Amino acid sequence: MSTALVILAAGKGTRMKSDLPKVLHSIAQTPMLVHAMRAGASLSPARTVIVAGHGAEAVEKTAKAEDESAIVVRQTEQLGTAHAVAQAREALAGFDGDVIVLYGDTPFIEPDTLRRMIDARASHDLVMLGFDIAEVQPRYGRLIMDGDRLEKIVEYKDATEEQRAIRFTNSGLLACNAALLFDLIDQVSNENASGEYYLTEIVSLANARGLSATAIKCAESETLGVDSRADLAAADAEFQARARADLLDVGVTLMAPDTVYLAADTVIGRDTVIEPNVVFGPGVTVESGATIRAFSHLEGCHVSRGAIVGPYARLRPGTELAENTRIGNFVEIKNAEIAEGAKVNHLSYIGDASVGAATNIGAGTITCNYDGVMKHRTTIGQNVFVGSNTMLVAPVTVGDGAMTATGTVVTRDVEPDALAVARAKQDNKPGYARKLFDMLKAKKARRDKGA
Repeated sequence: MSTALVILAAGKGTRMKSDLPKVLHSIAQTPMLVHAMRAGASLSPARTVIVAGHGAEAVEKTAKAEDESAIVVRQTEQLGTAHAVAQAREALAGFDGDVIVLYGDTPFIEPDTLRRMIDARASHDLVMLGFDIAEVQPRYGRLIMDGDRLEKIVEYKDATEEQRAIRFTNSGLLACNAALLFDLIDQVSNENASGEYYLTEIVSLANARGLSATAIKCAESETLGVDSRADLAAADAEFQARARADLLDVGVTLMAPDTVYLAADTVIGRDTVIEPNVVFGPGVTVESGATIRAFSHLEGCHVSRGAIVGPYARLRPGTELAENTRIGNFVEIKNAEIAEGAKVNHLSYIGDASVGAATNIGAGTITCNYDGVMKHRTTIGQNVFVGSNTMLVAPVTVGDGAMTATGTVVTRDVEPDALAVARAKQDNKPGYARKLFDMLKAKKARRDKGA
């Protein structure tokens, strides 16, 4: 049977103290909503419906960027979780499969947990997801079980002392046939202190009809919700700890694991060495056997086998490093391909460029790629020696085997095997240095006396 996702993402998140919708705050440089969408995508859902409210335009933009087929509906009034799910009714018209309800601020649900919920649906009409809390907390409703039958969900404030001692608590996630889900929601009442329609009420409604309700269990860490900046920091720390452990398990060396920060989609191959204080932004792949040295920052780039990056290097989006390349200290690469064995070792900026195999880029080299309006490209061939402090004014091409002299400003193409020299003629003035210093010292003395 096909599956649809309904992801609740309408909350403002008052405790976040932010103009940004809560679900768009990032963990591992990826919005929480996207984390939830990616977990749900593992089920290959027939439809994905995002229920947005506060900041709906921004939520929709983020959702569509992740999955252009996602359907975004709006909850104009915040009247509870059942009311939020009800907003997805029209988007799921004619859909006869199962619906899984997820939360955009609960980013760590594992795909395997969602699959187990679908498996449980085969023998139950309604499946809730719960977890065992490590210590008694008033924050969560208790799942009251009779064997594998879920009798009801009791909020802590309404629970007896015996029920409060129960550790099996409600995460809020559920799986149910679409038609049945909306039928049950239609019967949910708002006769409570908050005047809201709570999704948890459908458990009692299902049991009253003689339907089968159950709850399956996941790890508490999967249900970590984010309601405040402190929660966000804790969630990011949780993600980083897991991601670092995963890298260590697959054979990556992290010299100081707690100082390495990873994005949600970072991919690093075995036998790669990551030195301390390295930050990975979104869209980074590092192949096996590379070395990323200390204090480097990478985003939107691909680093091939045997490459060495850093220390203090920055790789920006569009960077492609071939095998055995060398990117050294205080070097920035942007939207550029560096071919096999090429070196950019010191204090250089290479942007919008192609650098050929075995080429050496001298210290202080800059590709002058921006004219104030448009970006232009620099092409450097194979086995080129670019002298220190060379300015390459794009668009420009340097042919294979060519050389530029130190301090050259290249404004025209350089033919293969040619030497480019473009610098002002040096003129030495005998004795002028002493005269200049004497003049400056006298001027300073007059200024100091006047002060």
